[in-house]
Amino acid sequence: MNPTKRNYRATFILDNNGVEDSVDQIIENVKQEIAVVEGEVGEVENLGQRDFARVTNPKRPNGVYVQMHFSAPGSAPAALKERLRLNQTVYRTYVESV
Repeated sequence: MNPTKRNYRATFILDNNGVEDSVDQIIENVKQEIAVVEGEVGEVENLGQRDFARVTNPKRPNGVYVQMHFSAPGSAPAALKERLRLNQTVYRTYVESV
């Protein structure tokens, strides 16, 4: 049975401070996580490093913003957020249906 796929746009704030992985490597890791939750990644847009409007941690005043468009079953956003929750290189995850 093939569940109906929906289209999503995910925005990730990446944190590569203190890790050896480049931003491109982190993006590839996130794409692999999307594939694990049965998602198919389309367009990927690196929006670059931006300062946070409200700094909650002085050691982390900015982050690299990346948007990914992907299609996946309805259960994928929650599963993806759970998989990325413990990933130290993904600071924030926001997934919206498009």
